[in-house]
Amino acid sequence: METNQSSHSTKKVLTIGGLLVTMGVVYGDIGTSPLYVMKAIIEGNGGLASLSKDFVYGAVSLVFWTLTLLTTVKYVMIALNADNQGEGGIFALYTLVRKKARFLIIPAMIGGATLLADGVLTPAVTVTTAIEGLRGIPVVYDAIGDNQSIIVWITIGIIFCLFQIQRFGTETVGRAFGPIMFCWFAFLGLTGLYNFAQDLSLIAAINPYYAIRLLFSPENKVGIFILGSVFLATTGAEALYSDLGHVGKRNIRVSWPYVKICLVLNYFGQAAWLLKVKNDMTYIQADDLNPFFRMMPAGLEFFSVIFATVAAIIASQSLITGSYTLVAEAIRLRLLPKLKIVYPSTQKGQLYIPTVNNLLFLLCIGVVFYFRTSAHMEAAYGLAITVTMLMTTFLLYYYLLQKKVPPLIAGASMAFFAGIEIIFFVSSIVKFLHGGYVAALIALMILAVMLIWERGNLIEERYADKVSLYDYKNQLKSLSEDKTIPMYQTNLVFLTGNLKNHRIGREILYSILDKRPKRAKVYWFVNVAVTDDPYTEEYYVDTMGTDCIVNIQLRLGFRVSQSVNVYLRQIVQDLMREGTIKPQPQTYTITPGRIVGDFCFILIKEELSRLTHLKKFDRMIMQAKLAIKKIAVSPDRWFGLEFSDYRVEYVPLIIGQQLKSNLSRVNVKDF
Repeated sequence: METNQSSHSTKKVLTIGGLLVTMGVVYGDIGTSPLYVMKAIIEGNGGLASLSKDFVYGAVSLVFWTLTLLTTVKYVMIALNADNQGEGGIFALYTLVRKKARFLIIPAMIGGATLLADGVLTPAVTVTTAIEGLRGIPVVYDAIGDNQSIIVWITIGIIFCLFQIQRFGTETVGRAFGPIMFCWFAFLGLTGLYNFAQDLSLIAAINPYYAIRLLFSPENKVGIFILGSVFLATTGAEALYSDLGHVGKRNIRVSWPYVKICLVLNYFGQAAWLLKVKNDMTYIQADDLNPFFRMMPAGLEFFSVIFATVAAIIASQSLITGSYTLVAEAIRLRLLPKLKIVYPSTQKGQLYIPTVNNLLFLLCIGVVFYFRTSAHMEAAYGLAITVTMLMTTFLLYYYLLQKKVPPLIAGASMAFFAGIEIIFFVSSIVKFLHGGYVAALIALMILAVMLIWERGNLIEERYADKVSLYDYKNQLKSLSEDKTIPMYQTNLVFLTGNLKNHRIGREILYSILDKRPKRAKVYWFVNVAVTDDPYTEEYYVDTMGTDCIVNIQLRLGFRVSQSVNVYLRQIVQDLMREGTIKPQPQTYTITPGRIVGDFCFILIKEELSRLTHLKKFDRMIMQAKLAIKKIAVSPDRWFGLEFSDYRVEYVPLIIGQQLKSNLSRVNVKDF
């Protein structure tokens, strides 16, 4: 075995720069939660007129303890330890525990689908909420009044620009995100402190007694379902875990206290402002009251809207790029079809997937046009992410067992978090008919594609017609030396599935021997295996005792590009250097002394044959998979072969029982 291990470090250095980058990359989503959490809570309870002192104390206490238990304890203290070579997120967690049980792929797919659905909703709800803050400025309100169409079109314009710049990469813009978000959190903390200082008695709300009492208080008109709005305060916690690989756990853990203090100060400031104005008719009669913007000191209203819009764009940017990473990981784990991936800059981890970008954009503007107001969007927002959190908790239980944590402790701790999240999920379900169904529909569409792809792979593997290369070794050697047959290519490369026991698909040997004998000096059979480690780069070689047959297994991490031609170039040089295969000197070449011959890649595309007899459900799955495959990137582009010599051959995909002919011969007079 030859190895070429990635030098990727799993430890990020703790620096001021690293902390600033963490501010911009990790906390965008949770950092914009103050824009809508308290607004959603008071609207859900009937508005400002129905508020009491006990209700406000209980509401801010619920927010504080939600941030503490779910974000601080579960994610910052526990989940960040579940890193795969420094990478985080639900798919990285799945790769750590998938050997425990086959069924663990189900919670991983559900969590991934709902997290992608959150990537659709985040830009819509955060940007709309920020732009709606314009109404709090008297001059602007006099101009636009309650005309929501203007808000909608401004939001659409911002979202359109946001998605259009993705193709150019965000390396330059990204450098500014950290300082901007650092200032944003300082702004949250200072404006919150300004109002909180006017009623410091609210500090008592840190006592969880107020939170628990509110859940059962008659002043709380929606009962336990208030948690559906409270949960919005921690929607960015899953993104915090997913972005672990970009910044490292130490940078997150050191920066989180500052972020949490600023968030808590802002929530307490909004609570203090609500207590001050809860009997003021000016505010009681106001439509679409948002305490975040209304509590701003005089002269800061317009600035707060602009700053909030910038923060919302950064939060949206984080979710969009996070969606690219999530999809790329799912593709390499064979949970989604291959899609074109572009690397627009030299910055590590930066990628762009045009298909995902376009789908997110269309769904996002669809959500804005459909719901129109942030209040309606909030009904959909939060439902999807509660499911992701539940799936993460489920997988974390198996991770703790794998780390030899006593089953009782692992079970009790994860049951505690699961219990909280189930309550949040039930609280969010009550909003299902008010908009939650949109989040569910988006997540179900994504999940359906994953299930079809995964099930289709299993069907193909179950019925795959494979043969042993050993049975055809002599034929291949003879064909390679048979000078009566014209040379087809010096090196002929086939991409194949698992090469275990030297078994490959029959269609490959049919292409070499039967369809048209293809004579070559060397036949290459290349398999790409995705490892559980994100940055593995190694290969295994077996020539079966010949100099004309080379079996290659490329072992690549789930975050490594699968550019086969680049890797093959190195492998050829390695094998010639050690004498495993003979040099292939070229008579005609622009490179003097070239000893590597020409290569041709044979790509085999499959079409489901009518001769295949499958169970009705399995046949539907295979037809759906092949239909989805048509929108996927072609194998030549996925494996980096678009500038190489390659040829495509179409073969019938015959799986399951093959239909047999039962014709009877008869004699007829009139023919």
